[in-house]
Amino acid sequence: MAEPVRAQPRVRRWLAPLLLLLLAGCGRPPSAEPAGHAVTSASASAAAPPVAWTGLAALDPCTLLSPQDRSAAGISVLGKPKDIAGARACDWSVPGTFGVTVTLTATDGLADLDVAKKNVTKTTVGRHPGWKVADKKAADGTCAVLLGVGDGASVQIDVSNTGFSDTPLACRRAGTVAGLVEPKLP
Repeated sequence: MAEPVRAQPRVRRWLAPLLLLLLAGCGRPPSAEPAGHAVTSASASAAAPPVAWTGLAALDPCTLLSPQDRSAAGISVLGKPKDIAGARACDWSVPGTFGVTVTLTATDGLADLDVAKKNVTKTTVGRHPGWKVADKKAADGTCAVLLGVGDGASVQIDVSNTGFSDTPLACRRAGTVAGLVEPKLP
């Protein structure tokens, strides 16, 4: 796969609005790629325009936890970007302890997510409504906190303990990470 091409700042000033108008005219929503991460393509409709997006699309999930945040959450490693079913995510795996994945979904709000309601507890983190999702009967050491960002976007914080045990600990960790990420959300 080809490396992303970065537009020169001078070109970006006039090219970005032009591409945005072209894409808007085609009835397609703009890509959720963050600024500066254009994709090389022969087709203008497949290329992500290098514009300064706002909202969730402007965020890089791997920058949502600063070094101080990682320390507070017990994360001693750098995050690795990943793609989860078309959504941008970052994964932090602390060897022998636990893993955290933060996924940004710019197209699905809380109401759009398919979650077993019996495993959901409503919550609020900062100013964002959310759900804590854990199967207490399975006791599998996993927990997620899902935060709504407006009506059509969400952030998912997943925690899996090594050994897949201690679900309450996984939920405390997910809650800690959610509290660190939430103030940075639109």
